[in-house]
Formats: sequence, structure tokens, C-alpha cells
Amino acid sequence: MNFIETLVSNVSGFLWTYLLSIILIFTGLLYTIRLKFFQYRFFGHVFKNTIGQIFKKNKAKGTITPFQAFTSALASTAGATNIVGVPVAIALGGPGALFWMWLVALIGMATKYAEITLGIKYREKNKEGEWVGGPQYYIRKALGWKKVAALFAFLLMLEISPSIMVQANSITTQVEGAFGWPVEMTGIAIAIIIAIVVFGGIKRIGRVTDKFVPFMVGFYLLGGLIVIGANVSELPNVFALIFTHAFTPISAAGGFAGAGIAQAIRWGIARGLYSNEAGMGTGPIAHSAAQTDHPSKQGLWGIFSVFVDTIVICTITGLTVLVTGTWKEVGASNASTMISNAFGSFYGETFGSWFVALFLLFFVVTTIGILIFYGEKQAEYLFNLKTAKIMRFVYLISIYIGAIGGLQFMWKILDLMLAFVVLCNVIPLIFLSKEIKQITEDYIHRVYRQNKGEPSVKLFSDQ
Repeated sequence: MNFIETLVSNVSGFLWTYLLSIILIFTGLLYTIRLKFFQYRFFGHVFKNTIGQIFKKNKAKGTITPFQAFTSALASTAGATNIVGVPVAIALGGPGALFWMWLVALIGMATKYAEITLGIKYREKNKEGEWVGGPQYYIRKALGWKKVAALFAFLLMLEISPSIMVQANSITTQVEGAFGWPVEMTGIAIAIIIAIVVFGGIKRIGRVTDKFVPFMVGFYLLGGLIVIGANVSELPNVFALIFTHAFTPISAAGGFAGAGIAQAIRWGIARGLYSNEAGMGTGPIAHSAAQTDHPSKQGLWGIFSVFVDTIVICTITGLTVLVTGTWKEVGASNASTMISNAFGSFYGETFGSWFVALFLLFFVVTTIGILIFYGEKQAEYLFNLKTAKIMRFVYLISIYIGAIGGLQFMWKILDLMLAFVVLCNVIPLIFLSKEIKQITEDYIHRVYRQNKGEPSVKLFSDQ
């Protein structure tokens, strides 16, 4: 078993460190250049037509509102990855890892925009009258790659179980440490709460996430900004560390073991890609249910989501652990406790631990809920609605198994399975860049210019 675990770890490490990082960055650059830096040129337009439109009534085709689709997708990316992943990147790659995290997010915006746009264009209605879509649909319908589409769906359906187990375990151990609650009790409670949510389908998930996610993100950001504000004198030095050590090695200091340039690049890129999920193909599954009248209009939410997830939330986490100095006090093996220590340095050790545990608890509930929805949609695509309902129960059982620390070998293959899921999605994305360019040009000519009172021209056929 040790040999297999080592092999899985080595193969996964190679794929994420080299192959996937290169392909994902290439794809992001391809779309950024081919769309003529769309995510930067139209950044103000993105804000105006995403967060600026959340209270506007929408009668377009779809199952949930655009904002509910955004918060549902954000629920699967924000949370544990932002709180635990960023300190791990800093512990192993140094402060310079934040720079590379920002860089990969700036180009990843174009990739996520493309995924969601394609998800809307090739979505369809299921037997329950709900709109469904995602990579499996655009891979099959746009390219005719039926086997690749089926492989994506199958691998993602399997990958959801270990992903849920890891999420459940991360929160039950945090809660046990903060409040002393037994992991078994917390696991059962989480499973019951999530069951109530997911049995209502994407409509109930959307109603829950559009209430909880903005509140949780805002509460966390406020908590972090207060800590940063209390240590504002450290900010100039922190930014100097980030930009200097993105290109130069940094020596050991306290519990920090030191890091070279390659480590800063590796961990910054890996955590950035893992955090915002640009290129992974999960975001389009939630966004395909959105009410919208043009594929690119929902695609704008992809640009905004990467900005919020990585540029905002991850940055606040990173700056919090850097300005408080906890990145030098806590070793890499305990990097997951950095943010608790950072909050504890200002609010007190007990409150800091409680704050992070409660934040993770709420976020993990919404994260697991949307992950189950993703898994169900893959089962529905491969088999039928009945099988999708069966998988729902399988995933709910996975919550308890993960909570008590069971089947840990499955956790180890999580990164490996996810790597193949990404490959099944990102390679087709490269072949579909011409179509995304046409859809984007149509949006600019027919929607953007029309809104500005300029003449519009229709360049492609709607879905």
C-alpha cells in the first residue's frame, strides 16, 4: 500500500507541478490574447453587469438567477482552500507565492469566462424542466468528442466522494479543536443539514448560497481587514517581500524553512489554480442553470468570481498571515493553523480559533452542497435522473465517512483524479477558442454597443 500511495503522490505531484500548470497557463494566455485582453478592457463593464445587476428582475431562460449561479459556484471554491491553501503556499513557497497566485488569477479570468460562456451556449433542459450544462455537454456537442465528454463526467462523478470526505474531515477536526465537539456528532449534523438543502435541487441550493455566501465572505474579509489595519505599518515591508521574493530566494526565518524561486512559482501557481478552479470545468455546471439571454453575459460572472476568490479573499488571507508574522512562527507541517494564529494575535487565541472554525463550518456546508449537485449532474448525464438521486445518498454517506477520518487512501487519489478531470476539460477548451472569440465579438457588437446607444450587428446564432 505504501508503494501505491507513493506512486499516486509522485504522479499527482508531476501532473500538477508541471503538465497541468503549463497547460492551464497556456490556455489562460491563449484566451487572454485571442480575446484581446477582454477581462481587462471590459473590467468596469464586468462589475456593472454582474454585482451591479443583482437586484434587477430577469425574465431570460434559466432555472436560477445569475447571482444565485455565481454564489453557488463560488461556494465550491471559496472557503477551506482560501483559508488553508494560501498559508500552505506561503509556508512552502514564501511570500513570493502570492505574486504568482495573483498572476495566474489574472489570466485564469479569461479561462473561466470561456468555460461558463460555452456552458450556457450548449446547455439543454432535462426531464424535470431544469437547465443543465457543463463541459460534458460542450465537449460532445461542439466537438463531437463523445468519449472525452463521458470520461469527464465519469471521473468527476467519482472524484466528488473523496473531495467531500476531505472537506468534511477538515471542518470536523477544526470544530473539535475549537469547541471540543466529537467528530461523529458534527459529521451527522452536517450530513442532515446538507441533505435538507440538496433535496431541494439547484433552486434551493441557489436560495441558500445567495444568502449565506455573501454574508460569510463579507464577515471573513472584515475580520481580516481589521487585523491588517491593526498591523498597517507592516504592509510596505510585506509588499516588498512579496514582489522581491517572487524573483529571488528567501532564507529561513523562525519556523519558516526558506524557499527558492521555483518553489514560489510552483506553490503560487498551484494554489491559485486550485483555489479559483479556472479550467477545472466545475463552474459551468452551476452557471448553466442561470437565467440569461446571451452566453457571454453569464460568462462575465466567471471573470468576477476569479477576482473575488483569488484577488480578494486569498489576498486578505495572505496579507493577514504576513503582517502578523505568523508565517515565520508556524512550520509548514502546521500551516493550516496559520490563519487561526493570525486572527488570535489580535482577537485572542480562543476567539481566533472560534472565528475560523465557524467560518469554515458554514462554508463547508455550502461547498459540499454544491459538490453533491455537481456529482448528481454527472450521473444524470451518464445514466439517468434515477441514478443521480442514488448518487445523492452515496455522497451524503461520504460526509460521515470523511468526518470520522475513514477511507483516507481515497483522499490521496483526490489530486490525481482531479488532474485527469482538468485534462478532459482544458484540452477541448483550447480547440474551442475560435468559437469563444466569435461569441465574444457578437456580445461586444450586439449587446455592449447597443447598451451604449451604438448600432449593433448580430454575428452568431443564439443557443
